[in-house]
Amino acid sequence: MADPELAAAVDVIGSHYPGTHSPPMAQQTGKTLWSSEDFSTVNNGTGASCWARILNQNYVNGHMTSTIAWNLIASYYDDLPFPRSGLMTSNQPWSGHYEVSDPIWVTAHTTHFTSPGWQYLKGVGHLDGGGSYVALTDGKEGLTIVIEAMTHQYSQCVRPLLPPYEVKPGQAATFQLGGAFENITRLHVWYSKLIGARTVHFQSQDDKIVSGGKFSMEVAENCLYTLTTVKEAPPKIYPKSPASAPFPLPYKDNFDGPADSSEAPYFADQTGVFELYVNESSSDHGRTLRQNVTERPIVWCNDADSTISVIGDYNWSNVTVSCDVMVESGGGAFVAARVDRGGCGVSQARGVFFWLLEDDDNNWAVTSDIDRNDILGQGKVNATIVGQWHTLSIYAKGDSIAGSLNGKVLFDITDAQLPSKRGFAAIGTLGFQKVQFDNFSVDKAK
Repeated sequence: MADPELAAAVDVIGSHYPGTHSPPMAQQTGKTLWSSEDFSTVNNGTGASCWARILNQNYVNGHMTSTIAWNLIASYYDDLPFPRSGLMTSNQPWSGHYEVSDPIWVTAHTTHFTSPGWQYLKGVGHLDGGGSYVALTDGKEGLTIVIEAMTHQYSQCVRPLLPPYEVKPGQAATFQLGGAFENITRLHVWYSKLIGARTVHFQSQDDKIVSGGKFSMEVAENCLYTLTTVKEAPPKIYPKSPASAPFPLPYKDNFDGPADSSEAPYFADQTGVFELYVNESSSDHGRTLRQNVTERPIVWCNDADSTISVIGDYNWSNVTVSCDVMVESGGGAFVAARVDRGGCGVSQARGVFFWLLEDDDNNWAVTSDIDRNDILGQGKVNATIVGQWHTLSIYAKGDSIAGSLNGKVLFDITDAQLPSKRGFAAIGTLGFQKVQFDNFSVDKAK
């Protein structure tokens, strides 16, 4: 780095999704290099193979000593973007169900036999027949070698594009240990087979005998091996995960949890920030959920102009959704059913959106999209919108939708061409305004 003050302030240079290669300019700085965001791939066998390959080759090819997975635990709804793209999945807090997915076992091939402070050795590289190996040490007598032979077909990550390469099946590999390790006589072996009909996860095998610092082994394709001096017991056996269960109905939340700016249980903010809040100005709505972002942020992708938080089950079709809303200073609010998408696609979300608006001409509307381009009905009621609490309720069953404000039905529509037939329930605001929500409920449509 040309600027000495900047050079002194920087400890680590990170790269997102580097494809196992770091730029020469970054290497020339002499700084520690990290893959500071990587993986983001479905946590099946292919995702695990991707993870095994980049954990090794980020160091072999790019001299990156840390690989940070996006994300650690997939704890968001399956039908939002990048489903199950964590090292494991735990997205049913109502049931307690979780899944220890394949990438967890891949991670253990390195982390179960190393600790903070261990360092990569320079003696790393590619196998002659494809694949890679790394070695780590505690600086004393501890040694851990991780070998992977993941094929191109089964180890492609979501990003970046993986150039073609070949891995020979059943290749023979010979290793020569030197220096402080030349007197090692045996290595403990752990093995995983990630692809195929008979997969194996983190299985202990017979020790590998080392003679004169030398040993040979057969490396099978799409398999992962750890050879180590560290004598570790197998991972602990924990209780079986509770059974998977659908989102419970009926569901209600009056947002009376700790008002410490936490999220409300089960809500997944897609645009905006919805936080538990103490409303000291109301005895009937003392604890609420409040949308707090008042300016459009710098966004990563094409977020919606309206804030939205979804909840429930993407397969819901026939539901009733109700919520008290209070528009604090302008704009509007909505409750919705059958919301068909989130994430970067949320600006194109379809569903049934029932709006309460600060508008002189039409202060309520029902639309089939979040952008309010497809208006199914609208009108004006004699009500003060800003600063007053109102109850919005929406009913969706088959081709029929209906909505009421404070118990009064404002629309009852039957339309076989409704664009969305299923999706999440949701709440949200017209724009980036502060709006409070209370007494949310969702149930099967009767």
